Amino acid sequence: MKDLARFSGGRTDSAPIEQSAQASAQVRLVTISEDEADQRIDNFLLRVCKGVPKSHIYRVLRSGEVRVNKGRIDQTYRLKEGDVVRIPPIRVAEKSTQAVPGAEFSILLEDAHLLVIDKPAGVAVHGGSGVSYGVIEQLRAARPEAKFLELVHRLDRETSGVLLLAKKRSALTDLHEQIREGELDKRYLALVQGEWKNTRQHVKLPLFKYTTPDGERRVRVQADGQASHTIFNLVRRFGDFVLLEAELKTGRTHQIRVHLASSGFPIVGDDKYGDFGLNKALQKAEGDRVALKRMFLHAFQVTFRHPATGAEVTLKAPLPQECERFLKSIEKKAA
Repeated sequence: MKDLARFSGGRTDSAPIEQSAQASAQVRLVTISEDEADQRIDNFLLRVCKGVPKSHIYRVLRSGEVRVNKGRIDQTYRLKEGDVVRIPPIRVAEKSTQAVPGAEFSILLEDAHLLVIDKPAGVAVHGGSGVSYGVIEQLRAARPEAKFLELVHRLDRETSGVLLLAKKRSALTDLHEQIREGELDKRYLALVQGEWKNTRQHVKLPLFKYTTPDGERRVRVQADGQASHTIFNLVRRFGDFVLLEAELKTGRTHQIRVHLASSGFPIVGDDKYGDFGLNKALQKAEGDRVALKRMFLHAFQVTFRHPATGAEVTLKAPLPQECERFLKSIEKKAA
């Protein structure tokens, strides 16, 4: 048995995770730092008590075992800098842990508040769903001195491109507010096959998340799903193929992929919602056309207000080489 409560690095009030069962059976008093302020107590506990089931976290909250400044609080309480949080012993069966290899990625911007990277296709942003670790775990392993590092948003595993991470709690809160208010602008490039007609096309189809019998997360268009809105702009035609810019007005899971597939234009290389016969054919080179062995969806641009300076920031991630090569090869064929 061991205590899985893990507190922010560099503080002397947190014991290492490898501590003995006897040492773990103690109440912890944690003083909230500036970076930890303004988050809900339940989210704070879920983050610091790695591996503890959500149901157990909410159970100790309801029981009053967790206290702030010696007083009872509910799960919606927002922490303030200087708050003293009482965390009871939270113990689960010891699990063998796999060492996460540290990794760095192509950096588009880094300062004291933000880290913006160009994520490659095939790399998950976080562990889970059969993936032991992702970008966030690898970056934390590579930067053990980092006191705070959190994902601002997510990208599908097979999607490449711009990914924002916050290095301060205040930056994370500010950027999440920009997302809620529709101020953060994300643009993607997607390749489809077919006769796309309009230069600018609004797609508003409600999306419903569900899980397949084998535990895979999927999304479908359904009347009682979440309201979803994507704008597609025609960039260029390549014979039978069309390169589109996708402008997200909402940020639902698999939104671009399902909106295009449901409109009759699945993304080339999409192994969940795509044209599987076409995908298989494109994995082999034919004549001048090179093989494409990935989904052609790339987050190429993001525009946001810097959380510290207020200045507008626009960042771009170049189209990956394998996508560029494929476009050039079908350009020759279409000529």
